[in-house]
Amino acid sequence: LTLILFVGSVLGGIPLAILLALGRQSNLPAISALCTGVIELVRGVPLVSVLFMVSLMLPLFLPDGMTIDKLVRAGLGMTVFFAAYSAEVVRGGLQAIPRGQYEAADAMNLGYWTRTRRIVLPQALRVVLPALVSDIVRGFKNTTFVSIIGLYDILGTTRSAINDPVWVRYSIEGYLFIFAIYFVACYAMSQYSRHIEKRVSLRRTS
Repeated sequence: LTLILFVGSVLGGIPLAILLALGRQSNLPAISALCTGVIELVRGVPLVSVLFMVSLMLPLFLPDGMTIDKLVRAGLGMTVFFAAYSAEVVRGGLQAIPRGQYEAADAMNLGYWTRTRRIVLPQALRVVLPALVSDIVRGFKNTTFVSIIGLYDILGTTRSAINDPVWVRYSIEGYLFIFAIYFVACYAMSQYSRHIEKRVSLRRTS
C-alpha cells in the first residue's frame, strides 16, 4: 500500500504539477487564477485535512449509487497535495530560464507547446531537480498519514500488529525496521538525485 500510494502520487503529481505551474504563468487570466487558486488552497492546509476531505466529504458530492474506493480517494488527495507543492518548485525553474530562450524560440516561429516541450521544460526541470527530489522524498514519508483515515500502510500495519499481546514485546524491533526502510529508501533517492546532478553538470561542461 505504501508503494502504491507513493508511486501513484508521484507519477500522477509531476505531470499535474507541470500543468499547474504552466497555468499559473499563463497569459490567460482565467487559467492563471484557477491554477493559482488550486495551488494556494491546497498548500494552505495540511495533508491530514486533504485526506479527510477526500475520504469524508467527496462521497457527499457524488451522484446516488456512485462510489469511489477509499484507496483511490486517498491516492487522489495525495496526488493533488504533491502536485500543489511541486508546482511551485517547477514554477521557480520556469522563472529561472533566461528571457532570451523564449525570444529565440519565438524567432524560430515555434508554437507554445513545442517551445515548452523542447526548450523551456527540459531546462527548468534540470534546474529544479534537487528541490523536486526533496518533494518526492517528502511524498514517500507522507504515505504514513493514510493510517488516519483507516488505511493500513506499513506503519499502520505495524501499529495494529503490536496491539496483539503476542507481538507487543517486539514493538521496538518493528519500529526500528520501519525506520530502516524509510531511511534506506529516502537516502537512495537523494543519492540518485546527486548522481543525476553530476551527470547533468558534466554534460553542461562538455
